[in-house]
Amino acid sequence: MVRLFLFLGVVVVIATGLAWLADRPGNLVINWQGYLIETSVFRAVVLLALLIGLVLFAWSLLRNLWGSPAALGSFLNRRRQKRGLDALSSGMIAIGAGDRAMATRYAIQARKSLPSEPLTHLLRAQAAQLSGDRATARRIYEAMLGSPDTEQLGLRGLFLEAEREGETEAAKQFAERAVHLNAALSWPVDALFDLQCKDADWAGALETLAIARKNGQIEKASANRRRAVLLTAQAQKAEDGDPERALAWALEAHSLAPNLVPAAAIAGRLLASRGNTPRATKVIQTTWQKAPHPDLATAYAYARLGDSPRDRLDRVKKLAALNPYSLESPIAVAVAAIEAKDYDSARQALEPLLENRLTQRVCTLMAKIEGEQHGDKGRVREWLARAVNAQRDPAWTADGVVSDNWAPVSPVTGALDAFQWRVPVETVDKTSEELLAQKLEELVALGATPVQPAAAVPVPTTPAPVAPAKTSPVADADVIEDDGDARTGKTAVAPAGSQSSSGAASASSSATPPATDPSKTADVKPRDAKMSAAVHSEEASVKVTTARQPTAGNSASGAQAEPNIFVSPRAPDDPGPPPEKEATARRLN
Repeated sequence: MVRLFLFLGVVVVIATGLAWLADRPGNLVINWQGYLIETSVFRAVVLLALLIGLVLFAWSLLRNLWGSPAALGSFLNRRRQKRGLDALSSGMIAIGAGDRAMATRYAIQARKSLPSEPLTHLLRAQAAQLSGDRATARRIYEAMLGSPDTEQLGLRGLFLEAEREGETEAAKQFAERAVHLNAALSWPVDALFDLQCKDADWAGALETLAIARKNGQIEKASANRRRAVLLTAQAQKAEDGDPERALAWALEAHSLAPNLVPAAAIAGRLLASRGNTPRATKVIQTTWQKAPHPDLATAYAYARLGDSPRDRLDRVKKLAALNPYSLESPIAVAVAAIEAKDYDSARQALEPLLENRLTQRVCTLMAKIEGEQHGDKGRVREWLARAVNAQRDPAWTADGVVSDNWAPVSPVTGALDAFQWRVPVETVDKTSEELLAQKLEELVALGATPVQPAAAVPVPTTPAPVAPAKTSPVADADVIEDDGDARTGKTAVAPAGSQSSSGAASASSSATPPATDPSKTADVKPRDAKMSAAVHSEEASVKVTTARQPTAGNSASGAQAEPNIFVSPRAPDDPGPPPEKEATARRLN
C-alpha cells in the first residue's frame, strides 16, 4: 500500500513538471564545433530524459551479461542445496522408519549434493549402522574427529559403536575425551560415571560426580546419595587395610545419607574398635531409627569391648526400644538373649511375631531355643518344618539377585546403589520342589539342622539263589547292580561302603546280619536340590533290592544265607530300574 502511494506521488510530480515546462515555452540554441542546434526547452528536457534512460538500460544489460556465469552458478548451487536438504530430510525420516534401502539412497544423494555438510556425515553413518556396516560407520565417525564442528558428534558415535561391540575400555576413553572437550554435555558424564562404577573406580566416579554436580546435571539430593554410596564402597574396601581413611569415608557417607546401613555399620565397628563407644552408639542409633538392620544390631551389641552377654542383651533392648514396630527389633533382642542363655526373654521377644509375622528366621530362632533350653528334638523338627512354609526374611536384593552382604553396584547391570533390604520376590515359573529345596538351603545357611530321612528297615522276602556278584565301595546311598548269571538273569546288590572279599562273603553266609536300629537315621547326602527336597519332605519312594553272596563252604552243602535288604531314598523324578530288572525283582519276590 505504501509503495502504491509512492508510485502515484512520483507520477504526479513528473506530470506536474512537464505541465509546468509546457506552459513556459522557450528556445534553446546550441552552437558547438560548427553545429547549430536550436530546439525548445520542453523538447530538450524530454530528449535528455530518454538519453539517460537508454544509458541506464545499456548499463544494466552489460552488467547482467557480465554476471551471467556467476548467476548461473548460484542458481545451480541453490538447486543442488535444495536437493541435498530434501535428501537429508527424507533420509532422516527413512532412518527413523527403519527403511535401509531408502536411507542408503538418500545418503548417497545427500553426499553428492552436500558433501561437506555435517548432517550428511551423520546420515551416512546412521545409514551404514542400519545396514549393519559397522566398519563404514566407524570410519565416518573417525573422519568427524578432524573437524571442531563435528568432533563431539564423532565421539558420541564412536562411543555408541564401542558400547555395542562390548569394548568397554574404548568406550571409556571416548567418554573421557568428550568430557574434557565439553563438560556441559550430559551423555559423556553419565556414561563415564556408569563405566567407572562398573569397574569399581570409586575415586574416578567421585570426580565425575563432582563434574556433573558443578554443571547442574544432577540434583543435590541425588548427588549426595551417590557420593555417600561411593564413599561407603571405599570404606568397605579399606576397612581392614586402612581403617583411618575408612572411618573418615564412612562418617562422611553417614552424614550425607543417615539411612545408609553399610556406612553406619562400618563407622560403628571402627569407632568401637577405637574405644569411642558414645559416638559409635550415636551413629548406629541414628540409622536404626530410619532403617533397622541386623548388622546394626550386631555392631551396637559389641560397641563396648569387654561386655558380658547379659550386658549386650541390655544394650540391644535399648536399641530395640528406639524402633519397636520393626521386625528387626524383637529378632535382635532374641538373638542377644539366646547368646546370654536367657531363653525366657528370647521367647517373650519373639512371641508377638508368632501369629501374623512369622518368618523363617523367627522359626529357626524358636527351634534353637527349644533345642538349647529343653533339648526337645520333636519341637525342633516342628519349628523347622514350619520354617519351610514361613514367609521369607528381608535380604540384600538387586535385580533379582539375593546377597548376604551389601554391594555398591548391581552384579547384573552394574547400576550404583541397586541393593535394597527387602523380602526377595520368588518367580512364578519355579516348581514347588525347587522352591522347597531353596527354602531348605536357606535354613541350612541360617544354621538349622535339616531333618534326616527315615532309617532303612529290613523287609522280609523269600530267599532265592543268586549268582555271585562283584561289589565295590561306593558313596552313601549308592546301589551297585551287577548283571549276575547270564542264564538266570539274577542281580546282586551291595550296600554303600561294603567291600567285596572272600572272607567277608564267608562271614555273611554263616551268620545272620544284624537288624537295623530304627532309632538311628541314615546319613544320606542328596546330590541335588530336588533330592534334598524329596528327602526332607519325606516324599521319596523306596527301592528294595536283595543281595546274596554264597560262600564256597555252604554252596556245596546247599545252605542259604539270609538275604540283606537295603532301602535307599529315590527322588520323585527318578525313573527307577529298567523294565527287565523290575521283572527280575518280581520273580525273586
